[in-house]
Amino acid sequence: MKIITFNIAMISYLLASLEYFIYLVYRKPGVSTLATGTVVVGLLSHTAIIGLRSQETGHGPYTTSFEVAVFLSWLVVVVYCFTHWRYKIKDLGSFVIPVAFLILLYATFLSKEIVNFPESEFRVLLTLHRTLSIIGFAAFAIAFGLGVMYLIQEKQVKSKKLGMMYFRMPSLESLDNLIYKAVAVGFPLFTLGFLTGAIWNVKMSQASLFSLDLVAIWPLVIGWILYGLVFFGRYRMGWRGKKVAQGSVIGFVTVILSILLHV
Repeated sequence: MKIITFNIAMISYLLASLEYFIYLVYRKPGVSTLATGTVVVGLLSHTAIIGLRSQETGHGPYTTSFEVAVFLSWLVVVVYCFTHWRYKIKDLGSFVIPVAFLILLYATFLSKEIVNFPESEFRVLLTLHRTLSIIGFAAFAIAFGLGVMYLIQEKQVKSKKLGMMYFRMPSLESLDNLIYKAVAVGFPLFTLGFLTGAIWNVKMSQASLFSLDLVAIWPLVIGWILYGLVFFGRYRMGWRGKKVAQGSVIGFVTVILSILLHV
């Protein structure tokens, strides 16, 4: 049952990615509806995967590398579905659903072994760390997709060669505002997740906060700095446009790199 639901979810996301791309190019309303339906099928199967895994392990989906990857992919799709429903940006699926598919594909190469949740008085910190961090990552995935859309749109406007996607995407102003909204949700959660993780490590190892292995977490630190610049740059200095879009794209790449190094 677990294998079947996993394969249904992964195939659904792959098909949805292709369908969204076809919609982006040919603009057939039926294809967009089909893609959305395919995502829903994948999400339902994906939810079943998490439910079955949690039932088997007796804890949430955030202990092993496999569980973290599956949970992250699921949250990316959930946040995408909410964004799609709230803002009606159909083209966003072309840039976000492939990310969810690739994360789930990556999970297939990870160990499926069940590991007991670490018993300690600080387990609440670990739960908060992983849950908040993964939700923050999912918000960053949306900012990434919006950032890519912004850069494509901005390049066409600047070159004065309007491609076929120009009139099919939201305005630069709308994309800019949505990128900031996604970062404004993701950055505080990511920061709290980072801090609770650091405190948990210190409590468990009885070491100093300054003894953390910065070599191992440097992509995470760089990603946090980049998103901090986007967040505070917009909030305090009124940054807009290309800087914000580039920061959201590069920041997501560094965050994904940190995940690959840790899971």
